[in-house]
Amino acid sequence: MDLDETDLSIVRELQTDGRLTYETLAQRVGLSRPATRMRVQRLQESGAVRVVAIVHPAVRRLTASAHLAIDTDGPAAPVAREIATLPEAPFVTLTSGRRSIMTELRTAGFAELERTIERIRALPGVRSVDPLVATRHVKDPYLLPEEPTVAVQDGLDDRILAELEEDGRLPFAELAGRVGLSAGATRSRTLRLLDGGVAKVVALVRPDVLGMGYLCGFSLRVAGQAAPVAEQVAKFERVTFLSTCLGRAELVGTITAESFGAVRATLEDMRALPEVREVESWLHLELVKERYDLGLRTA
Repeated sequence: MDLDETDLSIVRELQTDGRLTYETLAQRVGLSRPATRMRVQRLQESGAVRVVAIVHPAVRRLTASAHLAIDTDGPAAPVAREIATLPEAPFVTLTSGRRSIMTELRTAGFAELERTIERIRALPGVRSVDPLVATRHVKDPYLLPEEPTVAVQDGLDDRILAELEEDGRLPFAELAGRVGLSAGATRSRTLRLLDGGVAKVVALVRPDVLGMGYLCGFSLRVAGQAAPVAEQVAKFERVTFLSTCLGRAELVGTITAESFGAVRATLEDMRALPEVREVESWLHLELVKERYDLGLRTA
């Protein structure tokens, strides 16, 4: 799908606040309200953009996460698609390099994380699983940076969040009909959840739509403490995700770039850091799954 400058402006606004009204969005991009509405609907219907609520992991009690590098016996695609059916796996890709599959797991505690890793090890076609257990998310476009200041009160709040995870731009009137409340009560509850940091509505955009279709994963071994190096790497413009971790490396992340040259330049910038001892990288060849609506919180 080809996007013009106005489309890109709309996307950037929705990446910051996915529930901007059409009136506000129209004023910011210089279009009429009907024209803005038509463009937003076209972007969503094309599949280039999904506007959804990202719920804070603490609300879902998703306190443990890991990044798995997976080797397979035979074709990797069927294995990746099987892993993608797991609700604990929000991100699954087919990759180049030593490992054929990379996946991220987010679970309710380390015991569940261990069980999920063992479940993946037991899948037909899986030869080996090499996990990096995340200790801190330094940079994550889908993770709210602050802890929520309010709590999910009841099942109605849960239903509101579940609906917004499917469609973050649902009008309050339609959302009210789905959860069984008045429009006013639904609006009040929704704004409380969003303003209190329980969730954030954002536009999820395919990188290629923004001309950033080159995705490269990397892991870094560092000398000394990982935290200072992580802060430096997180400042690199094309590093869109970064975690400190335990395992074969101290840092793991993603580069999103406009060309192979830009990927190479970012990797070279990492190698130039005096504390970096080893850089391993891989290309994400196919994004099998990227979905961060991981279900209702457990009681």
